[in-house]
Amino acid sequence: MEEMFTNKVSESGIISLNLEEYYPKDDIALFDMKDYLFMGLILKEKDFRENLKMLDLSIYTDKVVAVTCSADAVIPMWAYMLVSSNLQPVARDVVFGSMEEVKNTLLLKNIAQLPVNDYEGKRVVIKGCGEIPVGEAAYLQATQLLRPVAKSIMYGEPCSTVPIYKKK
Repeated sequence: MEEMFTNKVSESGIISLNLEEYYPKDDIALFDMKDYLFMGLILKEKDFRENLKMLDLSIYTDKVVAVTCSADAVIPMWAYMLVSSNLQPVARDVVFGSMEEVKNTLLLKNIAQLPVNDYEGKRVVIKGCGEIPVGEAAYLQATQLLRPVAKSIMYGEPCSTVPIYKKK
């Protein structure tokens, strides 16, 4: 006699949300202010402006640019504004932070575009383990976006979940 196995996960109506799909795929270029400082520590306005004029902008074309300063130097705000002003015409976006911070910023920006109406009244499991370290901020944001619309939110895999929220 042949036994029929039922896939209870597929019959449960659970929608799986993988936050890795929102991880930025953008090309990110780094602009380190340290490279434009005198002795790597001091910003000299005249030299800084001249260096920016001679900057090869082609390496930043159509890329997201992470603007940071890896040196422990005091950088005036206008210097960051000047960098942004120079990069904006060629870069896709200019964001302050290290490469990792910018990736996280872009990830959160992508998650903010989540079509929450698609999850209205649904049981949602936010996928846990993955290949890309998504980070806590992404899970917080996804939960905040889904809580007002989802019937329930769980963490993990559809076959093994941790309950997070259930609409009463």
